[in-house]
Order: sequence, then C-alpha cells, then structure tokens
Amino acid sequence: MKALVLEEFKKPLVVREMPDPECSPDGVVLRVEANGVCRSDWHAWQGDWDWIGIELPLPHVLGHEFSGVVEEVGKNVKNFQKGDRVIVPFTIGDGTCPYCVSGHHNICENILMPGFSSWGGFGRYAHVPNADTNLTRLPENISFVEAAGMGCRFMTAFHGVTDQAQVKAGEWVAVHGCGGVGLSAIQIATALGANVIAVDIGEDKLEFAKQLGAVATVNARDEIAPEAIREITKGGAHVSIDALGIAQTCQSSVSSLRKRGRHLQIGLTTRDEEGMIALPVDLIVQYEIQFVGSLGMQPSRYPNMLEMVEKGKLNPGQLVTQTISLEDAPRIFNEMQNYQNLGVTVVDKWDK
Repeated sequence: MKALVLEEFKKPLVVREMPDPECSPDGVVLRVEANGVCRSDWHAWQGDWDWIGIELPLPHVLGHEFSGVVEEVGKNVKNFQKGDRVIVPFTIGDGTCPYCVSGHHNICENILMPGFSSWGGFGRYAHVPNADTNLTRLPENISFVEAAGMGCRFMTAFHGVTDQAQVKAGEWVAVHGCGGVGLSAIQIATALGANVIAVDIGEDKLEFAKQLGAVATVNARDEIAPEAIREITKGGAHVSIDALGIAQTCQSSVSSLRKRGRHLQIGLTTRDEEGMIALPVDLIVQYEIQFVGSLGMQPSRYPNMLEMVEKGKLNPGQLVTQTISLEDAPRIFNEMQNYQNLGVTVVDKWDK
C-alpha cells in the first residue's frame, strides 16, 4: 500500500510502498478515504511522549484521525460488513476492563491508539481491532473529509466540553490555544450556549475563532490573558481550557478562572515540560477550582455528536481549511513547528 512513513524522528517523512495490514479475527481493515494531520502526529514525529509510555518502533505509519470504507472483516465481527462507511475513534478499548465495562473505553486499561499502537491513517489501508466495540458508522450525509476533521481534535473537544467540564448555557468559557482542538472547543461550547473567549498569539487564529462563535478574543502576545479575561467576564471564566499543553497556557488558564471555576486540560505537554507544570496551588485551594483532565472520547458518545452534526448544530467541516495529497503532508508538519498552520488540514488525495 501507499503510505507516508516516519523513518527517523525529526527527519522528513517519506512516501513509500509498505505492506498491507492483516485483518485480525475481531478487527476490520479499512480503505482510508481521509485522514487529518493533527498536532499529536507532530509530537510523535518529534519523538515526544516517551514519558507517558509512547515509544514508536520505526519505520512507522502515523495517522489517527481517519475515516473510510470497510474493505475486509474479521471472522468474529458481527456489526460491520464490507462497504460500510465508518469513522475510527482515536482511542480503542478492549471492552472487558473495569473502565470499558463502566462505559469509559477512552481510558481502557489496555488502551490502543491507531496511528500509535498500530499503523494508522497515513496509509491507504489501516487495521482497526475490536471493531464491534469501537468502530462507529458514518452517516451518509457526512463526508469522509468532515469525519476526518472530527477524528481526534473535534471528538476530544466534544468529550472534554460536554462530559468533563460540563459546560452550560450562559457560562463564560475561555479557550487558550486556537489550534484544531481549541477551535473545536470554541464551536462546541458556542453550540451549547456558552459565551466563549478565544486566546492565542496569532491574529489569523483569533479571527477564525470569531467565525466559529467566539464573542471576544485576547491576543496573549499583547495582553496578560488572565487579567483581560477577568475584565471581560467581570470576575473570571466559569470554565477555562488549555488546548495546547505548554506551561504558559496551562497556568494562564487556571489563573483565568473565577471562584469554583473548572479548568479543563486537553493539551498534552511537549519535551520542555515532560508532563510537569507548576500550578498556583494556593489559588486553586482558595478559589475551590476544579482541575479536570480529558482524553479522547468513548464510542458510546459518538451518536450524540454525530446527531448534532446531522442537525446542523455542529459543523466540523467549517474547521477544515485545506485538503491535500499524501505527498504534501510533510509541509504541514513543518508548519506546525512554528504554529503556522490554521484550522484543520485533511489528506484526501492518494494519487498525485
């Protein structure tokens, strides 16, 4: 199969012919139709996250935001057949551990992550294990590109905003970092009736955030974000989200909250932090602030998200700013190095 291959960390990704995936008895093989280029791919390309147990054997095929058509079905799979249109969750649960049994497949004891645990959506074909437990049907009126745009960033934001932070209509929500997951959070929180403040250092990203529903913006290069947010909200945000994962945005997010506010941590850290960020603990105690983490989304929540998309309440396709060929994907990785890219980029062209 044709695939974009990581052969050496921080070195240019290359297009190669790679072996086709084999189908397990409980899995399916997809023909990938669209795959998003996510900042998590950039982290993997940099060799990050060994401190949380992610170490990729090379060569490797990245890609975890993909949708496509079922090409081959394992003998034990009951709910899918060849030709089905599907979207693949970023996190795959085994369906049997205590967390899966209680409905939290996204934090399974034996979690698998396509594109990390196995070769992913930058290959023309990809294997998905435990298909009956994890795979989700894609409605006919949602395109593969739109589905890829939901793959990791959008569904991660959906779970974080709706389930973990439990954003309510009328609340002030500050989103620190207007990359793909931040912009997704802005659109989702707006759809729930919240008043969203977008925070970034790029005016192009802040302008895009307004198009997605942000009622105010703060350029953290020009203003002290927590002070600006407290002024706009007359006391601080009810919910503040670190959608990037660096010390500055995490600390700024916590400091932006009013008393009894909720901080939502979606962004994972880089090599600079390796998961360790200093926090204003006394403020957290005095304000009774909640600090909440969020990872991916369990398959059981997909129908709720997809229903909102079908009814027009959410529009993940609005975040997709460009579609590209597989050969053009390395350019996006390079742009991510300096936060140059805007919105979501999706690979949907497999032939030049």
